[in-house]
Amino acid sequence: MNEQNSVLNIIGKVSGLLSKYIAVVILITSAIAFTHPQEFMWIPQYTALFLGTAMFGMGLTIKREDFQIVFSRPKEVISGCILQYTIMPLAAYFLAVVMNLDTDIALGVILVGCCPGGTASNVIAYIAKGDVPLSVGMTITSTLIAPLVTPVLVYLLAGSWVEVSFMAMVLSVVKIVLLPVLAGIILNSLFHETIVKLGGILPLVSVVAIVTIIDGIVAVNAAKLMSCGLIVMLAVVLHNGIGMARLMKVSYAKETSIAIEVAMQNSGLALALATANFAANPLATLPGAIFSVWHNVSGSIFASCRIKEVEEKQKLELKEHAIAK
Repeated sequence: MNEQNSVLNIIGKVSGLLSKYIAVVILITSAIAFTHPQEFMWIPQYTALFLGTAMFGMGLTIKREDFQIVFSRPKEVISGCILQYTIMPLAAYFLAVVMNLDTDIALGVILVGCCPGGTASNVIAYIAKGDVPLSVGMTITSTLIAPLVTPVLVYLLAGSWVEVSFMAMVLSVVKIVLLPVLAGIILNSLFHETIVKLGGILPLVSVVAIVTIIDGIVAVNAAKLMSCGLIVMLAVVLHNGIGMARLMKVSYAKETSIAIEVAMQNSGLALALATANFAANPLATLPGAIFSVWHNVSGSIFASCRIKEVEEKQKLELKEHAIAK
């Protein structure tokens, strides 16, 4: 038993390390996929399966208590979700028009903008000393309503570029996101003690799944990245930056979590939707792949800046207190 616990602890530490530095891991493996694409060509056909696995892992981490967050602070959760499903989709559409993006790239950016929050936002919110329960509540809510909201937004915003099958997208999101998440939640409630023991391994499953998806996309589009990579990167950076605007006048912790949650999309879902529903637009997967790397980098930078803000504010308050004495 002690040996088993020791192995689980080691895996848990590796999992935590990879989760913390997922952007670095993605950059390294993507570089390998870019230079040796043939080894990764098999991956894209299993994108939905890999993302479903990641969503199942997310479901396994959700407890009954997490749903209490949604009902105990509905104002912040609902407001955050409204911001996420308005700012990010509209910003994506605006950038696609203003930057005169090619059809495939415009579609990819819009797909990213219409997706729910990503689970990485919860980790970044923790690092930034934000309101982590609020971040978790927003992720759960935006994910559970995604099967309806995401297809509606894509249908409305991307319809001027490509033909969008609304029902096909609904079914895709239900199969890729909703069912795996619900399965994970149910399994967690039935075998909670066992799941807790395996808790350290669960993030590793999601990390491996997301990294694998991105590597496959990079491999398939290696040649095309050379011609349009910079414009996609610019669109992604601008889109993510718009999402980090602090628009709600609430406490520091809540404001931080909402800004992070809004800006960090479930780009894995954008990749899966592009692969499953827009096979005629292969480059639509690129914005999601690049966003997966960038939002972890920008999120970490944002967290560091927010922490420095708090430290400076605390120093100023101590100085003012000392002067007052």
